[in-house]
Amino acid sequence: MRIIFSSVLLATTLAAQSDLADRYAQTDVMIPMRDGTRLHTEIYAPKQSGERLPFLITRTPYGTPGSKGFQLMAAGSHEELAREGYIFVFQDIRGRYKSDGTFVMMRKPRDPRDTKAIDESTDAYDTIEWLLKNVPNHNGRAGMFGISYPGWLTVMAMIDPHPALKAVSEQASPADMYLGDDFHHNGAFRLSYGLEYSSRMETTKESSAFDFDRFDTFDWYVRLGPIANFNKLYAHGKLPTWNDYVEHPNYDEFWQRQAVTPYLKRVTVPNLNVAGWFDQEDFYGPLKIYETLEKFDEQHRNYIAVGPWNHGGWARDGHALGKIEFGSDPSKYFREKIQAPWFAYWLKDRGKLELPEAVTFQTGSNQWENYDAWPPQKGIERRKLYFHADGVLSFDTPRAEGASEFDSYVSDPAHPVPYRHRPIEATYGGASGWPRWLVEDQRFVHERPDVLSWETETLQKDLVVTGGIVAHLFASTTGSDADWIVKLIDVYPEKGQKDPEMNGYQLMIADEVLRSRFRNSFEKPEPLKPDEITAFTIDLHTNNHAFLAGHRVMVQVQSTWFPVIDRNPQKFVSNIFLAQAADYQKATHRVFRSKTHPSNVLLPVK
Repeated sequence: MRIIFSSVLLATTLAAQSDLADRYAQTDVMIPMRDGTRLHTEIYAPKQSGERLPFLITRTPYGTPGSKGFQLMAAGSHEELAREGYIFVFQDIRGRYKSDGTFVMMRKPRDPRDTKAIDESTDAYDTIEWLLKNVPNHNGRAGMFGISYPGWLTVMAMIDPHPALKAVSEQASPADMYLGDDFHHNGAFRLSYGLEYSSRMETTKESSAFDFDRFDTFDWYVRLGPIANFNKLYAHGKLPTWNDYVEHPNYDEFWQRQAVTPYLKRVTVPNLNVAGWFDQEDFYGPLKIYETLEKFDEQHRNYIAVGPWNHGGWARDGHALGKIEFGSDPSKYFREKIQAPWFAYWLKDRGKLELPEAVTFQTGSNQWENYDAWPPQKGIERRKLYFHADGVLSFDTPRAEGASEFDSYVSDPAHPVPYRHRPIEATYGGASGWPRWLVEDQRFVHERPDVLSWETETLQKDLVVTGGIVAHLFASTTGSDADWIVKLIDVYPEKGQKDPEMNGYQLMIADEVLRSRFRNSFEKPEPLKPDEITAFTIDLHTNNHAFLAGHRVMVQVQSTWFPVIDRNPQKFVSNIFLAQAADYQKATHRVFRSKTHPSNVLLPVK
C-alpha cells in the first residue's frame, strides 16, 4: 500500500509541476543594486492572469531553485501560494552562487546616516524597486518570506522597508547568534554546527560540506582536542566567521550589533512570525523577534504561529517527526489555514484576517490552540517541580536540610555525553540525524553516571504546560567553570503503545544550556569559586505541551552535550577558543535539593 501511495503521490506532483511549467514563465535576470553590484534573480510569472498580482520574494544565500523551481511550487513551501497566484521571486544575495559582490555572514545593518552604505535592507529595497519598474502585470505590492537565513533576510527588509512591501513572514529567523541561535546558546559555543556551517558557507561561493575522515563525527571532534586546533590544523585563519568566534568569545559589541532586536523599534509592516517547538537551529530567534516587536505593536500587526516542527518543518510533510506522530498534518494546516490567507489578505485584499494573535500547536494532545498573547497570562498557575532524594521529582517543597542534600557526578571533558545517538553523522547530508535529534529517545543517556535524573510518579490526570519554563539550579563544582544543561522530558507509559519502541520513550520537551562564567553577565565572564553553592537561572523558553495521564515528568541535568556544545575546560580561561589541552580538567558537580537550596523547574500550568 505504501509503494502504491508513493507512486500516486509522485505522479500527482509531477503533473502539478508540468501544469505550473505550462502556466508560469521563468526568467533569470541580474538586478543592479545602488552600488552597481548585480544580484542573480529568478522570476516566475504567470503567462496569463485575470488579475494583476503581487510579488512574493525570497532572498537566500543557499542558491535559487533553478530547475527545481516548479517542484518547489508544486509540493513544498510555495504549493498553496502557487494555487492562489503570485509573481514569485528568488534571489541569490551578494557573493553567493550566481550573484556578484562579496558575501558577509549576517551582514550588519548599515549606519542610516551613511547614504552610500549598503546592507541587506537596501538590497531588498533596490530589488523591489527594480521589479516594480521592469516586471509587468503586478499590483504594486510585494510580500517577502523565508526560512532560517532567508527569514533573517526578511527581518532585515523590515527595518527600512520599501513602501511597496506590504506583508512579511519571518520564519525561523535567528535573532541573536550569541544568546540563543545557531552559533551559541547562553554563551556556550555550538561547536559542530558553528564549525560545519562556517565551512559550508565560506569555503567556496556555493555550499561546501566539511570533509570528515570519520563517519562518526563524535569521534572526530574528540580527536580534534581543544577547539584551538581547528584553525591550526584545518581552517588556517581562512574562515571569517570562525575567526569571529575566536576574536569575540564574549558578548561584545560585535555580537550585540549583529543581533536584530536593537533595530526592531517599530512594526513597519505586518509580520507573521513562525517557529517550531523542535527547531534544532533557530527556535530562540522567532520567539524573540515576536516578543521584541510586541512592545511597539500598536496597530496589531505582529502575529506568531508555532507548531511541532523541526527547522523549517512546516514546508514539508508534518504528520510525524521521527517517531513522534501528531495525528494530522500540522504543516499542511499552517500553509493552508494560516500562511496562504495571511498573504492573500495583505497583498490581494482577499478574505478576512481572522487569525488570532498567537496560534500554537499543543503537543501531547495534538491540537491547535488560539491565544490573545504569547506567552498567555490568563488562567496560568506557576508551579515548581522540585528535585528530591532518590531521583524523585514532585511539586512538594523540600523539607530536608543539611550538607548532604545533593546529587553529584563527575564531568570529564575527555568522555563527554553525546547530544544524540551515535554514530553522529555530519550535520549536512541526507542520512544525518541532525534534523530529528530533539525528538530522540533520551534513554540513551539515562542512568549514565554523569547524567542526573529526577522523575515524578505516574500522572493521574493531564498536566498541561503553556508558556515560559525556567530551571532554577543550586549547584557547585570543584572547578572554576561549568556548563549546566537542563532537559524537561515526557516519559511515556511502559506498556500499551502501538509502536513497542514507544513504551517508556523519553521525549525531550524543553532544553537549554548555560555556561556558568556568564551567570551574571554575558559581557564580563566570571570564574566560579570552587565548592561554593551558586544559584543558576536557565530559561528553557516557552512551550505548549500536555503531559498526558499515565505519563511521567522527568528532568535531566548534565554538563556535556557533545559535540553540539563544545567542551567546557571546567577551568576558567579568558578565551575558551584558545584553551590548551592541559586546561581541560575533570570536575565534580553537585546539584542541591534542600529546603535552603531547592533546585526546581518552574512550570506554567494551565
